[in-house]
Amino acid sequence: MTATRKVVSMSDTDVRRAYKRWAPIYDQTFGKIVEAGVQQTVARANQLPGRLLEVGVGTGLALPFYGKHLSVTGIDLSAEMLVRAQERVEKHAIKNIEALQVMDATATGFADESFDIAVAMYVLTVVPDPAAVMHEMARVVKAGGTVLVAGHFSTQGFTGVIEKSLAKQAPKLGWRPDFPIDNVLVSEKLRLVSLKPIKPFGYFTLLEFKRQP
Repeated sequence: MTATRKVVSMSDTDVRRAYKRWAPIYDQTFGKIVEAGVQQTVARANQLPGRLLEVGVGTGLALPFYGKHLSVTGIDLSAEMLVRAQERVEKHAIKNIEALQVMDATATGFADESFDIAVAMYVLTVVPDPAAVMHEMARVVKAGGTVLVAGHFSTQGFTGVIEKSLAKQAPKLGWRPDFPIDNVLVSEKLRLVSLKPIKPFGYFTLLEFKRQP
């Protein structure tokens, strides 16, 4: 477990307001940027069995690609994004979705060890309390289960300078441009077993954690 660096404060209201604006155009904008990471993360999830929780499911970009052997629950803080996700489920006639729910990822209400897999793609830089989300995923995943986290973490050099300069705009943007990886390495129940750059450019990273007993 690594000490965290303070992240810019954001509230649930900031997130809801930002993604109410982004919902109608998310797939055409950010959806294209994160497409490779979604595919790589889902490909890894599809190698695993059981019940899967997607935290920050958004407009449901990943939902059509999960293997039929997985039973999928998706949660998000934005009702507007979930409307899009439900439309996607109906359009593609996806049969392995247990539920899509408006829910706070820091306090889901699911019982301990309810899922075999938890996935958070491009969401930890968005949520008001990323450490609390990591702890909640550790709680709801079974011992021996897997947590997959895809996202961008702060870099050095010129790009890092730009990220830090944009940090104060996080509440308006709806995500944190400056986000150290330490902020997800917070749970003693989660052991980091893999850290891989997401192709083709490696700007994003896929982290895989194993839930400890």
